[in-house]
Amino acid sequence: MFITNALLKKAKSKYIMVLMESAVSGHKFNAIRERLADKLELLRYDPYIQHESLYKERKKIRSIKSK
Repeated sequence: MFITNALLKKAKSKYIMVLMESAVSGHKFNAIRERLADKLELLRYDPYIQHESLYKERKKIRSIKSK
């Protein structure tokens, strides 16, 4: 690889936006996490069932330059 190719490469962004989905009802929302972090799993209020439920990261939506 030529040195010019290494100098012209774009730096990857630090954060990404991901789609979170409820394991119970299928309710979805977007969250932001660091690119190098593990996949998100969290407890959050689900408006469909009106209780807390487990949300898991389903897919990456886009990169975000800064938070």
